[in-house]
Amino acid sequence: MNKMQKRGLPLDFPTMQANIMDVAGVRVICSFEEDVFFLAKCLKGQSDIEIITEKDYISHPKPNGYRSLHLTIRLPVFFAEKEVHVPVEIQLRTIAMDFWASLEHTIRYKKNLPINTEIETELKECADSSREWDTKMERLLHLMR
Repeated sequence: MNKMQKRGLPLDFPTMQANIMDVAGVRVICSFEEDVFFLAKCLKGQSDIEIITEKDYISHPKPNGYRSLHLTIRLPVFFAEKEVHVPVEIQLRTIAMDFWASLEHTIRYKKNLPINTEIETELKECADSSREWDTKMERLLHLMR
């Protein structure tokens, strides 16, 4: 309802169905980046799932360092009388991505404190470090294989 009000949309079910794509959401935490992309490939290959949008913040991180792969999909939900295709946002991340995003969210939004340039810089450095963890761990995985 808040999103609809912010967008100046009428508060009715058909308008919500047409405009709000993340009524339902799932976050999947994977061990490695390659797992994230493999899982996304599997979802894209399913004949009963329609990919609405894909936002690859892993290959193209946000300026603050945020990384995740977001898929908005439409999938069938079966009721006794009918089948309804429902949009769902799926966020796919590694453990390191989730660790950073969770703490960044706590620092930025939960404390209601102003974020200055020094804090922004430190958060970005932490995001860069988490990316290094992912890269090193995936390299170790491949060395073990």
